Amino acid sequence: MPLKLDARLSEPLIYGTVLALLLVGLKMLQFKYLLYDHSKEIYTGIIAFAFTLFGIWLAKNIFIKPNKEIVIKEVIVEDLNFTPTNLIDNARIIELGISPRELEILKMIAEGLSNQEIAGQLYISLSTVKTHVSNLFSKLNVKRRTQAIETARSMKILN
Repeated sequence: MPLKLDARLSEPLIYGTVLALLLVGLKMLQFKYLLYDHSKEIYTGIIAFAFTLFGIWLAKNIFIKPNKEIVIKEVIVEDLNFTPTNLIDNARIIELGISPRELEILKMIAEGLSNQEIAGQLYISLSTVKTHVSNLFSKLNVKRRTQAIETARSMKILN
């Protein structure tokens, strides 16, 4: 059974519906032109928001490190192998004319470090390291790194 409306009610209802649709259409056009007129600002805002979220993620995951507790324990160890033979002969070092830097480099050579690694740890150039090594070889009267270590240990310059 179809719904019958009174003529007095149907006419305003139709006019109201048409006006509502017209109003919705006009608002959609207004929104469309608003987007068109302010598109740069809207896109800039979206990009700024995206970069803000990315910055927050970056700071949270990369730059902020978790708190780590560092525990330092002091342990006293007695050197049971200590004998007077373990002492370094400072008089011999002075007699040979080995500088403190050359002695430092000789110790690093004994640890097995390359010239490049020594330069990196001491913050000096590779050529400076090579010069110090050459001077050490001359002062110890040796030709190779292994000979320099053996000679320095036999002269009690190294432990």
